[in-house]
Amino acid sequence: MAEREFVSELACTLRVPQRTAQTLIAESRALTEDLPATREALQNGEITYRHAQVLIGQAWTVPDEAKAAFEASLLRSAGRLTAAKLKYNARKLRERLHPETITARHERSVADRATYFQAEADGMASLVLYDSVDRVQSAYDRVTTAALSLQGPDEPRTLTQLRTDVLTDLLIDGVTPSGLGKGIRATVNVTVPVLTLMGRSEEAGHLEGYGPIDPDTARRLASGAPSFTRLLVHPETGVVLSVGRTSYKVPKDLKRWLRIRDETCRFPGCNRAAAHSDLDHSLDWQFQGRTAHDNLAHLCPGCHSLKSETGWRLEHLGDGRLEWTSPTGRSFTSEPGTDLATDQPR
Repeated sequence: MAEREFVSELACTLRVPQRTAQTLIAESRALTEDLPATREALQNGEITYRHAQVLIGQAWTVPDEAKAAFEASLLRSAGRLTAAKLKYNARKLRERLHPETITARHERSVADRATYFQAEADGMASLVLYDSVDRVQSAYDRVTTAALSLQGPDEPRTLTQLRTDVLTDLLIDGVTPSGLGKGIRATVNVTVPVLTLMGRSEEAGHLEGYGPIDPDTARRLASGAPSFTRLLVHPETGVVLSVGRTSYKVPKDLKRWLRIRDETCRFPGCNRAAAHSDLDHSLDWQFQGRTAHDNLAHLCPGCHSLKSETGWRLEHLGDGRLEWTSPTGRSFTSEPGTDLATDQPR
């Protein structure tokens, strides 16, 4: 917990995610203690930091007695190669130097399989899958085969577009062999200004977890799709018109209002979705904390622990803004995911 307390403050100070701060610390330690020649080459401008990261990433699991030779071998050509080509060479060399079999390392690495969502510009986003190569390659081949079957003289979409459409259709409507997913549809919240919904304004809508979306998409999502929660928002005041009220206990409507407001865990830099975090009383219930919008915020389990077990302090500033004070006295403001522009939910 002491290490997490330090990392969290460094992350907030540098305005990077905590995982990025952890990586930065580890890379700095590697350059200082394990790869001094790489640090010197970087300092002299012979390689870029991206090249240095490639060497660090591959050297972490090379035996200590072999690191100097590993580093020297790669640095001989690093200045003439792209980072991608250097990584390819480093992977091959690492295989020869690593004392463990690739089978043992693969079995351990499978535990790190993951899927990432990344918001992009212009109403787009990326979905990244990291898993065992046989599973990923099989999934890619299946999608490609299905996309190829759709090609024809009357099909205007490219293979890349078809492959993407097939994949999203399978993910949204598909069912696993065990039956998982049958009858399950994703639910997200889309906030649409009233005049946009009526076609009298082209003001952007707001999709939970992403941000601004084009008016046509917002109108389509709000037009009656059963898997979307429709929220009508006044175009001038931003007050939510259809949900939200204060109650002694957290009522369903207030929970929804807070989820829309927060979108993510409210610790600075944490991006875990509010839908997968807990509503926390900022002033604990046992210390006379109120169950109210200005004393509630979503926190993931890890950030909840920071608030409860370290020197971090939290204060509500109004309009959904939170001020976090670090153990050394630095202040950081957490802005709400959606600006509802009101201190009182209605």
